[in-house]
Amino acid sequence: MPTIEVRNISKTFEDSIAILDISFKLEDGELITLLGPSGSGKTTVLRLIAGLIESDTGEILFDEVDISNVPTEDRNIGFVFQSYALFPHLTVAENIAFGLETRRWPKEKIISRVIEMLELVGLEGKGKRYPRELSGGEKSRVALARALAPEPSLLLLDEPLSALDMSLKESLRDVIREIQQKVQVSTIYVTHDQKEAMEVSDRIIILNNGQIVESGTPQELYLDPKKQFTAEFLGVTNLLEGTLKKKKGQFLFETSFGILEILAPIYPINTEGILAIFPEHINVSYKKMNHTNEFPATIKKSSFGGPYIDLIVTVNSTDLEVQITSSMIEKLPKKGQKVFISIPKENVLFLEN
Repeated sequence: MPTIEVRNISKTFEDSIAILDISFKLEDGELITLLGPSGSGKTTVLRLIAGLIESDTGEILFDEVDISNVPTEDRNIGFVFQSYALFPHLTVAENIAFGLETRRWPKEKIISRVIEMLELVGLEGKGKRYPRELSGGEKSRVALARALAPEPSLLLLDEPLSALDMSLKESLRDVIREIQQKVQVSTIYVTHDQKEAMEVSDRIIILNNGQIVESGTPQELYLDPKKQFTAEFLGVTNLLEGTLKKKKGQFLFETSFGILEILAPIYPINTEGILAIFPEHINVSYKKMNHTNEFPATIKKSSFGGPYIDLIVTVNSTDLEVQITSSMIEKLPKKGQKVFISIPKENVLFLEN
């Protein structure tokens, strides 16, 4: 498989910038997810790589060779569209065979490859069915089999699970990742679903307004985001503005509800920034804990969710969202109840403002 690199590509539609100066590299067998809200440029990047549209600037390199002017059909790319784009007048087997026939594979090899693909995606015995006779999950499997059948150098998946219900999404997410790892095809996956991206990706690229915000492994981005947008998009609800200080060797952050001790940041003292605190990283107790970053608080809202309890607590007129496991606390906190919260300094993230 070739090493694939997108280098400084930009695209404008009329007066609207779709993507601006996008660059990234995809290693052999890696699955990268482009994650971002609607309109962030994710699908535009896929369409440019596939050759369905032309970039204004930049290069798309396969093993250092620019393929920007190579026709779509000659790029050896498999593409799974959001709508699946199955041919309604063709059977499952004929849909899978379509790309092989256009490439003029021998008939015997086509038959063998179709059988292999049906087994790979778990659709044995359904080759003679038509798309109208399939469930949504089965259609997505056919689309994946058709994309993989010609042995592509690169697989592109554009929101492949967006039309499915939650339970089906979760099972097919596992299927896609398992198949991708089995065939070791380099893959670019597009989604706006954070959980989906976290579970399928080797690496995630966060996009917003046509630009890369940040990239990293799922763990890196979730546990140690560097940008405010990344933290917000991945579900950090507690974002506090303030100023970085240092006193007696300790790094402190002055916020609206109090002073928090944090780990040594890479930014200079007196830098203004944002603190990000995950709801699950806040401890709650009915008694004083004598912990670092401990504050008295009042329960504003309490919701029981089975294994978890979701709280909103007020600290000096500032509301914080908190999530604790049901086993952590003896009884469900009630609105107006006084408690103590603590925030371990290693779980307080300093973000660029």
